[in-house]
Amino acid sequence: MTTSHYIAGRWVEGQGSDCISVNDPALGQPFAELMAASAAQVDQAVAAARGALPVWKATSASERAGYLRGFAEQLGQRREALIGVQMRNNGKPRHEAEIDLDDAIATFNYYAELAEQLPSKNREVPLAAPGFTARTRLEPVGVVGLIVPWNFPLVTSAWKLAPALAAGCTVVLKPSEVTPLVEQAYGQIADALSLPAGVLNIVNGKAETGAALSNHTGLDKLSFTGSNNVGSQVMRSASAQCRPVTLELGGKSAIVVFDDCDVDQAVEWIVAGITWNAGQMCSATSRLLVQDSIADALLPRLQATLEKLRVGNPLTGEVDMGPLTSQAQWLKVASYFATAREEGLQCLAGGKALDRDGWFVSPTLYADVPNDSRLWTEEIFGPVLCARRFATEEQAIAEANDSRFGLVATVCSADLARAERVADALEVGHVWINSVQAVFVETSWGGTKGSGIGRELGPWGLSAYQSVKHVTRCLG
Repeated sequence: MTTSHYIAGRWVEGQGSDCISVNDPALGQPFAELMAASAAQVDQAVAAARGALPVWKATSASERAGYLRGFAEQLGQRREALIGVQMRNNGKPRHEAEIDLDDAIATFNYYAELAEQLPSKNREVPLAAPGFTARTRLEPVGVVGLIVPWNFPLVTSAWKLAPALAAGCTVVLKPSEVTPLVEQAYGQIADALSLPAGVLNIVNGKAETGAALSNHTGLDKLSFTGSNNVGSQVMRSASAQCRPVTLELGGKSAIVVFDDCDVDQAVEWIVAGITWNAGQMCSATSRLLVQDSIADALLPRLQATLEKLRVGNPLTGEVDMGPLTSQAQWLKVASYFATAREEGLQCLAGGKALDRDGWFVSPTLYADVPNDSRLWTEEIFGPVLCARRFATEEQAIAEANDSRFGLVATVCSADLARAERVADALEVGHVWINSVQAVFVETSWGGTKGSGIGRELGPWGLSAYQSVKHVTRCLG
């Protein structure tokens, strides 16, 4: 795969001062490198997107849908290569990398369908006042900057890129410097489809490149997925230009298990919510709230299940959980293990970095964690689960909502009326009932409180890249 930048329909080498080292986290060693884009190249990418905007937004919705279906088809044709890159660069087990690719393909196909349903004509708006007519039209918001994270690079970029292109926007995509390779496929596909030059631009780099993009005056919108610290900087950049922003940020999500739940099934849901992608998910259900009367049966089984998980290199054998994706994340998670020891938390499983090559940690469970513990309140972004007990439904809801985040939650109960009632009371953007975290492109994604602004996926994801224009005419 190329390690260049895709600007105005051409592959170019980076002219920035940073050399990006691309690592295999299972070995803790680099296997590729590329030069970051310079600020001037970011300017070129934005200028290319601005130049391509008039022609692209004038294309028919059906034509844009054809390109989107082309992206989906081309992703499928590159299946093994893309799966391999994610296994090597992200450390994802094969089954997780396969699901990521399938999600990206489904996203492009879904927004192709939505593009075809876009109204080709203006919609008349009835007015109560006589002597006037009004019509409304949906227009692309313009040139958008897309900044995506390292934990789900192929998926998150599809969630942004597909609706933006469907709406008629042109884009500048900035992948994470930790996982820059897999998104180069989008530039390759643009070439294969003869996508008009400048519609899609890809610039790689570290924080300086991201800042050059988010601060650029040539953008009409920013969409960012990542940490709250960086998200606040992106929001400040957007506010300086008074332009719209979509932010998908952190989480400290709860999974609530009631005492009528099947213990083995509950363990399956809990483990999936904290060990998928080695817990490196904004949606990780890292706070376990378990009802008193089932806790003594559930916690030992959960402990045993976590201890049996196969943790290893996904390229050398079948594993349940791979390494953390970067050394920085490995050090961060290890620091929380040290904090847990300082706080005297009860560790039932894990609680340590593994003594082997690569950036591996053990799936971890702490019991009876106080609600003022840093591990209970802060996003760790690793396979670290903290458990607390509750007595009543009201207490469970209160404790689940007692967080500065509000992204997702899971409710486990055989009483479906209660599960639905609790789901309605939780202050989050998405709730699963008796399920693993199945995310469908037709549903929305985003959170409340400190978990972000706006929604992705579904029709809401498309509307995020559309501007509404009304035209009112006097008949007199």
